[in-house]
Amino acid sequence: MRTKSTTLLISSMVAVLQPLTGFGQNADNGLEEVVVTAQKREERIIEVPIAIAVLDGQMLQDRGFTNIQDLAFAVPGLTMREDGPGSYTIFMRGLSNQYGTGALVGVYLDEAPISLTGFDQLDTRYHDMERVEVLKGPQGTLYGQGSVAGAIRYITKAPVLDRYEGTLGGSISSVSGGDERETINGAINLPLVADKFAIRIAAVAEQGGGWQDQPQAGIKDGNGQDVINARVRALWQVTDEFAINAKIIAHRNEIKLGQGYENADHTVTVGVDRAWALVPKKYDYDLYDLTMTYDFGGFQLLSATTYIDHDNQYPYTTISGPQTTSAGFESSNERHVSAMQFAQEVRLTSTGDAALEWTLGAFYRDAKRYFYRDGLSRSAAGLVTRSFFRQDDTYKSTSVFADAAYRITERFKLGAGVRYFVDDQTGSDGIYLESKSFHSTDPRVYASFKLSENVNMYGSVGKGFRSGGFNRGTTLPDYKPESLISYELGTKGSVLDRRLGFEVALFYSDYKDMLRRGLQFVPALNNLQSNTSNIGKVEVKGVEAGVTLQPASALTFYANAAYTDSEIKEVDALNSTSIAGDPVDYVPELSYAVGGRVGFDVAALPSFIRVDYNYRDAVTYIDRTSFLPQYIPQTSDAIGLLDASVGVTWNAATVELFGTNLTNENKWIDPYYNWNNANRTRPRVVGVRVNYEF
Repeated sequence: MRTKSTTLLISSMVAVLQPLTGFGQNADNGLEEVVVTAQKREERIIEVPIAIAVLDGQMLQDRGFTNIQDLAFAVPGLTMREDGPGSYTIFMRGLSNQYGTGALVGVYLDEAPISLTGFDQLDTRYHDMERVEVLKGPQGTLYGQGSVAGAIRYITKAPVLDRYEGTLGGSISSVSGGDERETINGAINLPLVADKFAIRIAAVAEQGGGWQDQPQAGIKDGNGQDVINARVRALWQVTDEFAINAKIIAHRNEIKLGQGYENADHTVTVGVDRAWALVPKKYDYDLYDLTMTYDFGGFQLLSATTYIDHDNQYPYTTISGPQTTSAGFESSNERHVSAMQFAQEVRLTSTGDAALEWTLGAFYRDAKRYFYRDGLSRSAAGLVTRSFFRQDDTYKSTSVFADAAYRITERFKLGAGVRYFVDDQTGSDGIYLESKSFHSTDPRVYASFKLSENVNMYGSVGKGFRSGGFNRGTTLPDYKPESLISYELGTKGSVLDRRLGFEVALFYSDYKDMLRRGLQFVPALNNLQSNTSNIGKVEVKGVEAGVTLQPASALTFYANAAYTDSEIKEVDALNSTSIAGDPVDYVPELSYAVGGRVGFDVAALPSFIRVDYNYRDAVTYIDRTSFLPQYIPQTSDAIGLLDASVGVTWNAATVELFGTNLTNENKWIDPYYNWNNANRTRPRVVGVRVNYEF
């Protein structure tokens, strides 16, 4: 596998260099320049000393992306685990474990942090989106402890003060072997007071699209989603210097078969009782965000306040297969999460073209998470018992940060940043109360050198950190924080009169005290018991590379790839889940995406064809406490997905025919299927999409 993947990577890189993402696709005079706010200031993407993937709103619309699941295949090096629609744990750059309390990849909606914990990263929808920025590598200086592996930033379209505008669209599609799916979406911009006050309303509703059956319970196509996501943004330009932005989001999603797990024949098997119709998944949240900025001339003051209220009811079932150490054990339960998060950031940022650029800030977070489960377990001997578990957690964190870069010459810039972080946690199972404080100082140093106006090279060294936490009860020890030092060297730019954009990044990461979970059956409890522990040291090295080529204004090709070698190097003597030499879970060695878009006229009507192919190597899962030695590692399938769309525009209306997974691949995305806990690729979807702009 390793030799074959390496050969394929080298072959790919001979032809191409890096992502689709640094440049737009529709400029008449070459690739359109992209401006990002990855470093919390507006900058040309080629001048940012970070590997960044950017998908603009047009690309999201062309490809019909709706959530993080679509994004995971489009951005090489980005992976995830799904535990039912809306519940995603996100991984990046070889840092892939789903244990611990915090996230490895931070997720932001504009200025609002929407990672509540590592298990509670809010689902969103991509309608009326300006762009998505995927920042690779540790972003601890500017984004905090939840961004050890990187950060994802959703940038929504802002209200426009001087004009009315909007969109109205919808789609209908058919899932192979499943149900129809209907969506309707729209957005409207209303300047209520000219040049002073405007609101922008965007909403999407989705229905159906399921393909999973539970025949014993009489449920067909039960994983269809009934979604409503509504967003209201308001902009008040109080004075030329002072602006107030407010945002409210309401998200509601209900799914009858809400686990996400399935068998190869697209059926769902429920533990203990195959005919048990478990509770539906209900995934809801409300988000309130207030951002105020004041331009003092030379620097800007920003205050961002966010409150999130999240509820998640979902079913869970597990059946331990013959390859596990607990063969014959089954359980099913209903689970409930109620979480609240208040976040406040205050930031000063320099403005203008001075040689010194700087950012100073402080961040405060107060979060609460209440979890319980109630269900039945059956041992291999046939003993059925009922179990109840409760877990209440609180998190209060404070951090201060600074970042500065100085342009030493017109070509050379040197920068450094640091963040000091304190995290106070409590945890209770209703009997025992535990508390602990974690702290870290996370520096970053970087430099960039302009080879020309449109070609830049950079290097950086940065630290990432994730807090420790608690194993429930008095018999299991707490686990320590994780830390990461990452080194990156890259180049990005455009050449050939801006017809060819490229980016290459090499990285190496030293990951210490990585968390793993052991899982064992305890006869006295007639249930499984997990133990999260720090297993040792991991080394991650890799390369990301690709190009965007626009030989003509209506013709664009892209290719991008990521190669990652993530390996456990040292193991704590008490660890029993992994040994030195094991790969890290959920890390594909090779992943790549290639595609293109061509524009042309049909009867004087602008038209296009777009084709995209995404490939990902198999990923592994290793746990010697829960799988028999001869069945280690557990392995998913290698996956290649082909998508295409063709569209035509008449005046302000666009009609598209689209298809995803056109070859109808039916593969394991997740390697955890021997516990009946893995999802598979969505079957082929074919449909029509209409959009009208006004």
